[in-house]
Amino acid sequence: MKNNIPNIITLANLFFGCLATVSVLNGDIMAMAVWISLSALADFLDGFFARLLKVQSPLGTQLDSLADAVSFGLVPGAIFYYLLGGTTGNSVALSASPAFVVTLFAVFRLAKFNLDTRQQEEFIGLPTPACTVFTLGWVLMVDANAFGLAHQLQQPAVLYAGIALLSFLMNAEFPMFSLKIKHLNWQDNKYPLILGVSAIAMLILFQEAALSLIIAWYIILSLIRHLSAGKQ
Repeated sequence: MKNNIPNIITLANLFFGCLATVSVLNGDIMAMAVWISLSALADFLDGFFARLLKVQSPLGTQLDSLADAVSFGLVPGAIFYYLLGGTTGNSVALSASPAFVVTLFAVFRLAKFNLDTRQQEEFIGLPTPACTVFTLGWVLMVDANAFGLAHQLQQPAVLYAGIALLSFLMNAEFPMFSLKIKHLNWQDNKYPLILGVSAIAMLILFQEAALSLIIAWYIILSLIRHLSAGKQ
């Protein structure tokens, strides 16, 4: 039974991702935010329990990527489709269909991740959950008109640029630090700790606008880390 516990949690991730997709296509942004938050929690817990119970398996690895393809691939694509006005009609909106380019590149990244032995201790390219958090922050800023930017953030040119940038970042040969804390010392964990403290401060100060800012800061910190390592 214990061998299946992580897989059941992974399938919960997939289930919540399906509900998040339906919610955003129905225009229920707050429900979508709840479902995708539950997906992210399940995505963390499946790996946690797999390591705790020592039942990591090739099947679990494949299930995890398949679930992530929906929760962190299809969902951000659906969010961009919604922002591009694709849900206002009764048929497929061709002008909004480029939204799913981010889905294609997310799935491509997930497939590469399963084969890339370099990504044991760090990521190469922006992780798909981080892409989804950024996109979730984008739609929440529009929904709340954060900083009065709702109109600007819904411009097709801005949205297309965001889709292209996220698609590129997910597959870029750019090292990004993992958020896992393995040793209790500052030197090994300074970047995750800086990001964690910054994220709390941003959430308090900016609320719904914080999510995209946190991911942007994560990218900047990863760049600083990479450049600092190159000088040593």
